[in-house]
Amino acid sequence: MPRRMDEAANQHTIPAIDRMMDVLSALAEQPDGASITALTAALSLPRSTVYRILNTLELHNIVQRYGSGCYRLGQRLRMLAAHVPSYTDQRDLAALAQPFLDEVAIADGHSVKLSILDDGGVLVLAAAQGRRPYALGVTAGQRMPINAGAAGKLLFAFELPERQAEWLCTPLASFTPRTITDPKRLKAEAVRIRRQGWAQDRGESAPSIYAYAAPIRDHDKRVLAALSIPFLSGTESEQVEDTRLAVVRTADKISQALCS
Repeated sequence: MPRRMDEAANQHTIPAIDRMMDVLSALAEQPDGASITALTAALSLPRSTVYRILNTLELHNIVQRYGSGCYRLGQRLRMLAAHVPSYTDQRDLAALAQPFLDEVAIADGHSVKLSILDDGGVLVLAAAQGRRPYALGVTAGQRMPINAGAAGKLLFAFELPERQAEWLCTPLASFTPRTITDPKRLKAEAVRIRRQGWAQDRGESAPSIYAYAAPIRDHDKRVLAALSIPFLSGTESEQVEDTRLAVVRTADKISQALCS
């Protein structure tokens, strides 16, 4: 469900931490790093503010600065993330799924992601980097909106109608001309996804990035997560179909492992 704060709640927040989280979120969307100038422009914050935030985060190894002057997320985040408990049917879904993700990355060469919905949108819970040339970069901790991308649309499609309505109460962001920003279109897309059992992204989050996603279900057939494989537009049609089949096959394997 989208995070909403009423006026009373806003009175008990710390603006500096809000800005820090904005910086971390911006860096999460830039796996190759971002400069102070780029972050200042993206966040519409004073350069001095961004500079102080980055210096503080670097001191705690939350971000790292490289010789090019760019900043990236730091290694301490991995250590902190390792201590986040899993509440998915009392199983560590990421740990269970990781061998299957690694198998796809090694055998088929695809980069592959395991994503869930949380209050902030779509969160990549686990990932494996593909071995093929031009395999797209994926990392755990990345975030995406629900309306731009195969995983987000699939997870939205299997939400209860009242939860879907809550998501649709806020404006849907546009990233490319193909991003679905009309709530009625997104609901219609959700119906189609539920009917066919998988979702497709044709340049909705980035013009050159396509993807397929399939659901991971528990023993009660509830959708817990989405498995997705991104790939570059222009990929040969035979390879595209092989990718779709790999997504569905791997998601089914993880679902079966959850039920065993």
